Amino acid sequence: MSTTLAGGRAARRQTMRRIRPRRSPAAVLLFAVAAGAAAVLWLWWRNTPSIADDTGRILGAGRITGLLAGYLMALVVLQMARVPALERRVGSDRVARWHAMSGRYTLCLVLAHIVLIMWGYALQAGRSVTDIVRQTVDSVTQLPDMGKAAIGTALLLVIGLLSVGGVRRRLGYDTWYHVHLLTYAAVFLTFWHQISTGNDFAVEPAAKTFWYGLYGTVTALVLWYRILTPLRLNLRHRMRVEAVVEETPGIVSVLIGGTKLHRMGAEAGQFFRWRFLAPGMRFSSHPYSLSAAPRPGMLRITVKAIGDHSSRLRDLTPGTRVWAEGPYGALTAQRRSRGKVLLVAGGVGITPMRALFETLPGAAGDITLLYRANSTQDLALWDELAKIADERGARLMYAVNSPDGERPDISPESLRRKIPDVDHHDVFLCGPPGFAQSVYEALRGAGVPARRIHHESFEM
Repeated sequence: MSTTLAGGRAARRQTMRRIRPRRSPAAVLLFAVAAGAAAVLWLWWRNTPSIADDTGRILGAGRITGLLAGYLMALVVLQMARVPALERRVGSDRVARWHAMSGRYTLCLVLAHIVLIMWGYALQAGRSVTDIVRQTVDSVTQLPDMGKAAIGTALLLVIGLLSVGGVRRRLGYDTWYHVHLLTYAAVFLTFWHQISTGNDFAVEPAAKTFWYGLYGTVTALVLWYRILTPLRLNLRHRMRVEAVVEETPGIVSVLIGGTKLHRMGAEAGQFFRWRFLAPGMRFSSHPYSLSAAPRPGMLRITVKAIGDHSSRLRDLTPGTRVWAEGPYGALTAQRRSRGKVLLVAGGVGITPMRALFETLPGAAGDITLLYRANSTQDLALWDELAKIADERGARLMYAVNSPDGERPDISPESLRRKIPDVDHHDVFLCGPPGFAQSVYEALRGAGVPARRIHHESFEM
């Protein structure tokens, strides 16, 4: 059964109106983060008298690591807030990498802060470095808000350990996702001791006001974009499953109906986090890309069964209510800077590429799609792609394993052979991490500048 959706020309006209090529604000945001860290160090310098002995140096280092940990902790939560300026301009995958990196730095700074401060307190009390544990117990039981901070720190350690690559890969997505939400509780619990015991905030009222403002702003963004915005979106559009269609063995398309779905602001190449209110799926929210441009009454996702959640999609029944958050992702026509475009898809990465193949404006010969799969039977949506290519005068190529299992050659030489002017193209790339990395290297070897290779991973 075909799930081809009508309206390609209208979708292209809508895309043409929306195209305003723009650069990612990532560099500006990273500069702002660095400026904030510099301000935190200046706060420490301003409130630190001359240091005359080792105890003072140790306590000073403890204060620096504590202030930087508190600052980064706010940024870690901000990166979880799903702010559109980050999710749609920088890219969800890049923000996720920032979040993971910030989390690692934060945890290291927290641990360094604990050791240094407790070491300094122990020396002040006439104890030795071996008494750090005893000093820590005394501080937790005697100083204000330190009990809550201890609980919050323990939560951060658990989250950090479960986020380590080897452990993370053994956890189910839903388990990891819900454990990760404990970050909010951890940050809340550790915040109060910063205000009540932090020397810099005690002697500098303006610093305390700034700290409340920083954490208050982040809290407001989380409430707005993670709770109120999704609530408004779903009450307004009232989405339900219309049909589930098997495209190829193990790959299904889910057609989702609703009210004025084209006004959700979604673009080809983007994704939503979907929650299907069916038995066994109500508490699972997973990211899936749109596999066709949004229509006024229809959205479509196409998913490969590679886990419990994706495997259950084939059993959804029409009428099942759908809760969505988004749209997210920066893999859109906004990234385009050249007239010619090469789309490269690996496996189920075809879903955002199919939507872009349909909607990216271009004359005959401007748009090329290269689709990598293990076999011709795995080329999901192939009939649709062929029809789109025929209607648009676009070029459609596939790369599959040979009958004896040999993988096709996707190298700088083969790319230049098939697309002689590949270095004059914008390239949109989506697929499994290993595939994406190898194709990226091949494109760079073929002369495509890094700034014109647009890729996004949704394994978050």
